[in-house]
Amino acid sequence: MTLLEKILTAHSKSKIVQPGDIVDIEIDARVARDFGGANVVRNIREHGLNIDNPEKTLFTFDCNPTGSDQKYAVNQHICRLFAREYGIKVFDIDAGIGTHILIDEGYVGPGSTAVSTDSHANILGAVGAFGQGMGDMDIAASWHKGKIWFKVPGSVKMLLNGDLPEGVSAKDIILNLLGIFGAYFLLGYSIEMYGQSVDRLTLDERITISSMATEMGAVIILFPPTREIIDYCSKRSKHTFKPVYADTDASYDKKIDIDVTKFRIMVSRPGEPHDTVSVSEAGGQKIDSAFIGSCTNGRMEDMHKAAVILNGKKVAPGVVLKIVPATDQVWKKCLAEGLIEIFKQSGALVSNAGCAGCASGQVGQNGPGEITISTGNRNFPGKQGKGSVYLASPETVAASAIAGFITTPDKIPTHPAVFEKPVQQTGKNDLESVKRSKVEKPEIIKGRIWLIPGDNIDTDIIFHNRYLAVTEMKEMGKYTFDNLKGFEDFSKKALPGDIVVAGKNFGSGSSRQQAVDCFISLGIAGIIAESFGAIYERNAINAALPVIICKSIKELDPVEGDIIKINLKTGEMVNLRNQKNTSAEPFPDVQFEIYMNGGLFG
Repeated sequence: MTLLEKILTAHSKSKIVQPGDIVDIEIDARVARDFGGANVVRNIREHGLNIDNPEKTLFTFDCNPTGSDQKYAVNQHICRLFAREYGIKVFDIDAGIGTHILIDEGYVGPGSTAVSTDSHANILGAVGAFGQGMGDMDIAASWHKGKIWFKVPGSVKMLLNGDLPEGVSAKDIILNLLGIFGAYFLLGYSIEMYGQSVDRLTLDERITISSMATEMGAVIILFPPTREIIDYCSKRSKHTFKPVYADTDASYDKKIDIDVTKFRIMVSRPGEPHDTVSVSEAGGQKIDSAFIGSCTNGRMEDMHKAAVILNGKKVAPGVVLKIVPATDQVWKKCLAEGLIEIFKQSGALVSNAGCAGCASGQVGQNGPGEITISTGNRNFPGKQGKGSVYLASPETVAASAIAGFITTPDKIPTHPAVFEKPVQQTGKNDLESVKRSKVEKPEIIKGRIWLIPGDNIDTDIIFHNRYLAVTEMKEMGKYTFDNLKGFEDFSKKALPGDIVVAGKNFGSGSSRQQAVDCFISLGIAGIIAESFGAIYERNAINAALPVIICKSIKELDPVEGDIIKINLKTGEMVNLRNQKNTSAEPFPDVQFEIYMNGGLFG
């Protein structure tokens, strides 16, 4: 078996698992954040559920550690009250990013399993553990049962051969890989990393790479744990763990050899993390702001790299540099080692530990027209604000902040570019209880279609993060696609029973349930796509929203407004205008059962 298959087998009743199997897996760490946490609590209370094991159940408040938003404050306190009632540990606003805490505080080690409302829970692949982001219903179910169903993905063995060129960092490795494979070539796979270059990677570097598995469409990027990783986790572990390695005769769907000697220092251009180019192609682009931090590059090694470049230098006039350590432990080390002083002397803003720009509740957001270079993992339109975001390594970001334009440390000019741009930030949040209604579900659905152009329609396009605190389902519908050009009025024109037709990797990005619930709010009968983001597909299945995978949808010659009929059980599909037909993937028994049941908790 592969590395992931062995982890899942060890946490299930199965003696062996293979791709396509659906198994219940025991979860070692079950986590809800301040984003999504209140909905987890609501699900627990509304369905009269108890908590399987409070010692394995956690809250982590990392989206809004500043307490700067009233609605987030309400969310957080709902979670605190629930935690007191059930004896659940809360890593509160002073702790930092939850996925990092799981490693550093010993809740997860090699061979462990964890789920979180964070779509980047697959960071745990850095220590050879299984981590998965899930929606609020999944998390509530895992809190109650201690386990959750999971479909075993296919595995890819990737070998990174050769020595990295001078200056190429871990962030550059994953940006190069994104440039090679895009957002869906490896969609739904578990990727195992091997090779001499991999063996030399530190924990912090592995975290950087694993944290962007989601942006590649992968379920997880797993690293076989080294002796150093095992020792690090053993010193902190709250539970015994057993490192897991793939069998020598493991069967992989794909085996890929990569020559890293050709890797370059890279940036992702605004809009899509996989739209990567050599830094030389983007060099000279003026910036308004820079950001160092996030779950991808907020570790101590990242802080050291930034400090070396910033030491004794000043951020360019008119440029704002924001630095956010991943955890409070990193923040304290920065203070003890004098890095905070270096950052402040350079003119940077240093915030308390947390997710920062990826969430609207902390520093890192940008305004309309603002150009930012960031060490984050996502640069979807609107994800980090209304401006444009380039992704890069901490070294490139620090050098660019000093220069005033995108560059590398060896090309920082004597005199920086000087310019000023206005910054504007907006946000709106709300919190109310949500009631999911149960209705009789038809096996055959029929409806008018909406053709959504393009691939990789992510959750920020479907339901923008400025509405994340909206939890009343009837209010969600009006925000559907309001971040998609040409479809801003979708919610006013869509009718109950309509069907959305999209391309590849629909619903990529965040784990937010609202990106599913907004369609339910409008009465959308289903979504047809060539493929779906893994977390989005789970959320839709659990909410009983039909998501239909059809790679041959073009055979129907669909045009806007056609009426399509689909048999969910058999996959038969017909366009009633021209009577052309094709076949979609029929619902698996689990999906069909949840659908007919009205949802996971039906």
